[in-house]
Amino acid sequence: MRMRKKPNLVPRMERCAGVQIREPETLRGRWREIFGQYDKLYLELGCGKGRFTAETARTMPDTMLIAVERVPDAMVVGMERVCAGQIENVRFVDLDARRLTEVFAPGEIDRIYINFCDPWKKGRQAKRRLTHRNFLELYKQVLKPGGEIHFKTDNDMLFEFSLEEFAAAGFSCKEVTRNLHENGLVGIMTDYEEKFYGQGVSINRCVAVL
Repeated sequence: MRMRKKPNLVPRMERCAGVQIREPETLRGRWREIFGQYDKLYLELGCGKGRFTAETARTMPDTMLIAVERVPDAMVVGMERVCAGQIENVRFVDLDARRLTEVFAPGEIDRIYINFCDPWKKGRQAKRRLTHRNFLELYKQVLKPGGEIHFKTDNDMLFEFSLEEFAAAGFSCKEVTRNLHENGLVGIMTDYEEKFYGQGVSINRCVAVL
């Protein structure tokens, strides 16, 4: 469902300007210098309204989390969450994943989160999936050796496709599960995930290691 446009979007985003990076390409190769007080640099592709973003950052004070979201009406909610919670180790970026190598230098990222991305169900749309090998080759360029991709989806087709793509791109997969919350809540949920928790929806998850 398309998110309704917020008429007050601009002033809301301006009030949270301190947690947004508007020209991220100027930080390429300098992220660790700029945020030198943090030991790790994590990237979240498609942060939505930021529940996972805010709670993950809160539990990892030694990590700077870069949250990427191309829908401003969703991103502003995440920005407000972070500001309201006075969470200092998050920055938001409006960025197409195809431009990652323009923004991050080789080996600059420790971990990438991909949560409930668009499955692009039609076969001819496969190259748009964020776990297609074309995207994985980009991630390999910005991830450090041994870096990880943490992937979650409720779409079984996308999950099986992704496992094959990870293997083809040279990643090894661990912590593979097709029913993450079978025995109770595991980890931090996204807004989307929370909506269906307890309703019998199975969540697939894996960690792909470079």
